[in-house]
Amino acid sequence: MSVVPEVESPGDVVAAWREMTACHAAICATLEHELGERHGLGVSDFEVLDYLAGKPDGCRSQSLADAVHLSQSALSRLADRLERHGLVQRSNCIDDRRGINLVLTAAGRDKHGQALRTYCEVLASTLPPEFVARFE
Repeated sequence: MSVVPEVESPGDVVAAWREMTACHAAICATLEHELGERHGLGVSDFEVLDYLAGKPDGCRSQSLADAVHLSQSALSRLADRLERHGLVQRSNCIDDRRGINLVLTAAGRDKHGQALRTYCEVLASTLPPEFVARFE
């Protein structure tokens, strides 16, 4: 059982939460705009390409859905779109014929590489410096 630490003022915790969610919303909106304008991608599209970029042999769609915080049906629709644009390829899983494996195509790797620069630029310009400093 976890122990909840004493909070001096519940208002401080609530204020911190609101500030964090406002920051997240602003960053997501900027990412959505920049990725869309420059690369024709949404944030979820990029997140899928980014995850698959680290999996040269591909990934089961259910594992991918969990990793990028999408429902299986939302990932399926997104994968349809990415496949139509030649960025991912579907195949049956070798271990489980019921499963679907997704893998980046060469075009998907190229698109990811271009979009990654934009993604990092947006994060560098919008994340609070004190937050970034915690990870340096």
